[in-house]
Amino acid sequence: MSYREVLGVAQEIAVEYLEGLDQEPVNPRASLEELRQRFGLPLPEEGMDASQVVSELARQAEGGILGSAGGRFFGWVIGGSVPAALGADWLTAAWDQAAVMYATGPAAAVVAEVCGVWLKDLLGLPGESSFALVTGCQMAHVTCMMAARHRLLANQGWDVEADGLFGAPKIRVFATDIHHGSIHRAVKMVGLGLKNLHSLPAEQLVDAVSGPAIVVLQAGDINRGVFDRFEELIPALKARGAWVHIDGAFGLWAKASAQYRPLAAGLERADSWATDGHKWLNVPYDCGYAFVRDAEAHRASLSHRASYLTHASDVRDQLDWNPDWSRRARGFATYAAIREMGRSGIEAMRDRCCEGARLSGDGAGALPGVEVLSQAMLNQGLLAVGDDARTERVMELVNASGEAFLTGTTYQGRRAIRVSVCNWQSNAQDAARCVAAIALALDGEAV
Repeated sequence: MSYREVLGVAQEIAVEYLEGLDQEPVNPRASLEELRQRFGLPLPEEGMDASQVVSELARQAEGGILGSAGGRFFGWVIGGSVPAALGADWLTAAWDQAAVMYATGPAAAVVAEVCGVWLKDLLGLPGESSFALVTGCQMAHVTCMMAARHRLLANQGWDVEADGLFGAPKIRVFATDIHHGSIHRAVKMVGLGLKNLHSLPAEQLVDAVSGPAIVVLQAGDINRGVFDRFEELIPALKARGAWVHIDGAFGLWAKASAQYRPLAAGLERADSWATDGHKWLNVPYDCGYAFVRDAEAHRASLSHRASYLTHASDVRDQLDWNPDWSRRARGFATYAAIREMGRSGIEAMRDRCCEGARLSGDGAGALPGVEVLSQAMLNQGLLAVGDDARTERVMELVNASGEAFLTGTTYQGRRAIRVSVCNWQSNAQDAARCVAAIALALDGEAV
């Protein structure tokens, strides 16, 4: 079976799916039982035609694919994929480079170098910072915390890479009370322990910090898109010897918009930053970025040498900066997305998504019984409809309609509908369709 025939089948299926996103329901329609029945076949004893495998895979998955690639998906801060990034991702899979060193993927290594330079420019981060292209913001946090752990313990005369954490000076982690759960997981993964993670209101952080400490500040919290006061907090925290890390999973991209950049003022003074590419740069899953001002600490925490590896002396080996060894060449999709949109297109997408969140909130807030708990500060807004049960019911009805897809959260003790706009295709018409779906849900819920 030729690649041309198999990939032609895949292309036809993919294009049909993508071109139908605006008309098809956003919600998955197949039940768990149906999907298990379709996929749960006996282990095949013999192989089958590759084109048939791909065709049957598409049929088996039908109705079980969430329409998160389209413009009417407003849940979980999930972006889509701009066309150039998707095309580059297909090439990435075809080229199948082990992007661990220059020797295993020369073009992948050089593209990653360029992506690092471009991303720091777009996000207004210090040019001397090191970087890593990782699976997502979760591993970006881990990467940055490994660098922080190295530097803080080295300052105490402890070599954590050689001696581990047994008997090491304790590092405490402080985070504002709006921090994301990925911070918990990162603290566990780097061995600092959840008992050493302290969640405090932002105004209490500075006085609480003492000894070796990592402080996590928020650039766009998951519910309201709130930013901490970086210009005030970062200098005060660093004066106490803290390593300041920024969780900017989507909010760091405010730096790419003249309109929203003031929200992130002073953020560049931190020690490390984490964000996603598969959110607001709209490259395919999975893709995240870690940036570390102290490049020496970053490299020392991860670098490895072995006699069987072909290490480069005049180019960047990704192995020295990334937690994963066998890794996908994520730089190609990032490079393609930035080239397709350019600085102006990326800024326009930021502003368009924020406008979509505002229009959705304003439109829904004008409906009887709908309360705006938080007006969109960035691209996140919160709505409620009476009590918790009614809020959940209205959200369920909207999602069941297939016109839009919303997800819930708990905010100040109340269940809320979170409107998260993060897709390059989302526009004012999509926001209007979302509001209309909420209106119909209110009518249906009242029956």
